[in-house]
Amino acid sequence: MTSLTLFLGWLGAMAAGAAGADAAQPRLQNTFFVFCHDTHDAKKRDYAEQAEMISAIGFDGVGHLRLKGLPERLATLDEKGLKLVWLHDYVTIGPDAVSYDPGLRDALELLRGREVLLSLTIRGGKRSDPSFDDRVVPVLREVADLAAGAGQRVVLYPHANDWVETIGDAVRVARKVDRKNLGAMFNLCHWLRVEYPGRLDKTLEEAMPHLFAVSINGADPPPGGWDRLIQPLGSGSFDVAGLLGTLHRLGYNGPIGLMCFGLGGDAEVHLRESMEAWNRLALEAVGE
Repeated sequence: MTSLTLFLGWLGAMAAGAAGADAAQPRLQNTFFVFCHDTHDAKKRDYAEQAEMISAIGFDGVGHLRLKGLPERLATLDEKGLKLVWLHDYVTIGPDAVSYDPGLRDALELLRGREVLLSLTIRGGKRSDPSFDDRVVPVLREVADLAAGAGQRVVLYPHANDWVETIGDAVRVARKVDRKNLGAMFNLCHWLRVEYPGRLDKTLEEAMPHLFAVSINGADPPPGGWDRLIQPLGSGSFDVAGLLGTLHRLGYNGPIGLMCFGLGGDAEVHLRESMEAWNRLALEAVGE
């Protein structure tokens, strides 16, 4: 055996040992998915190209906006062994009725046998106004029961300037709906927009019994526009590691989504940057 062979073998053993040591370090085990990654992608990738990119970068799955294109999205994800983690749509408070897309029934049937969170923004009505509860709650019970029949769960998505605007709104409504498969989602960018500088740790602790999903991104705290509130993970001055550490301490083990809305340029560039940050933050959060 030559000296070169021995040296290469030693290098291989050292690399394997280092990899084993990294793998043994405690880190977050939450499903990590990406959404809104396609809305501003300069490359305008189709679903198949998105799935290939997302698989190569290392995400566990994706979120899908609206019901259109759902069969194609599922087919391209299945081909790459990725999950559809989150499907987002709307409930609308109108002057005469509270409504949702009638295509939702077929979409839920298509999802039967999968574990997908149906995410809902509640549009219309005065933001955070509980006087609409009696109108909206029966409709959400109907949606939750439809989702339960297909084996799915529902999350209320807090969104700035909409009726469910805060995580507190989502929790209040979820309690009134009183369905085990309906809960709330925490969205960092919308919390920063609406509730900062509130007590984030207290907010998450109060939400925990109903918290089904979380979204994160890099950010600078207010003041500032959406371009500062939504940045690639690892950018900005907001303490995302501290947020993840709080979630870990509280025992949150649900999915964590990477919010990418409004991020321009080639999506592959900012997604790789965010994945590098996630791999670091997933270690830091456990060590908090």
